[in-house]
Amino acid sequence: MSDKVLIHYEAADGVALITLDDPPANTYTHEMMRQLDDAIVRARFADDVYVIVITGKGEKFFSAGANISMLAEVTSGFKYCFCLHANETLNRLEHTPKLIIAALNGHTVGGGLEIAMAADLRVARAGNAKVGLPEVSLGVLPGTGGTQRLTRLVGKSRAIELMATGETFGFDRAQELGIVNQVWEAESNDDFMAKVMEYAKQFTPPNMASKAIGNIKRSVQTGGELPFDTALALERELQQQLFASQDAREGLTAYVEKRKPQFTGN
Repeated sequence: MSDKVLIHYEAADGVALITLDDPPANTYTHEMMRQLDDAIVRARFADDVYVIVITGKGEKFFSAGANISMLAEVTSGFKYCFCLHANETLNRLEHTPKLIIAALNGHTVGGGLEIAMAADLRVARAGNAKVGLPEVSLGVLPGTGGTQRLTRLVGKSRAIELMATGETFGFDRAQELGIVNQVWEAESNDDFMAKVMEYAKQFTPPNMASKAIGNIKRSVQTGGELPFDTALALERELQQQLFASQDAREGLTAYVEKRKPQFTGN
């Protein structure tokens, strides 16, 4: 294992920022995925973190996916375990009961898009960056959840078409397809990230009831994979947890008193 820092973690004002950093394209190795895994768990356990933002270092790439040179050198057994651990890491991200925002500051292709699709929301910097899952051109499939998450975002037929052709496209089309939520103009990456952090802070206390947002996410992410009646039961249980929270009492009281609620995340 290398001692190189491939993932940067910082937290302030209720937001944890996780940055992929392996120039020139922020491609990931097993070392990076292990560091990403650690950062996700760190943010999950942090009581003062309500939103997690993931982005790439630099002006050109969010991430171009797995490091192909690394994959070309390792055994098939290592490749399998590499994909398994990457799946586990992104599942951990997807099921963390905090809002996850992927800030797409550049090209987001292959495994880079697979990371982004494990987030709850995806915001992108307008420009010439490309999005897509072109793994078919390497004779493989998107193996870090891409076949499943893209299908859930755009539907079966469209997902098969996008992956079978290996097409890459711009953020505007990604927004039309429902892959990206927002596309913002920005003079620089610093300007873009300032907008992202301001966007993220709206989901933190005292502005929003972060526990309610976390339970909305849990209800969607878990409930979406369950039979409808079972998903409704999950929704009721999560709602009951919220009814017992301080923030629900504050929200209901503020409504009656005709004032803006001041949430605490409790």
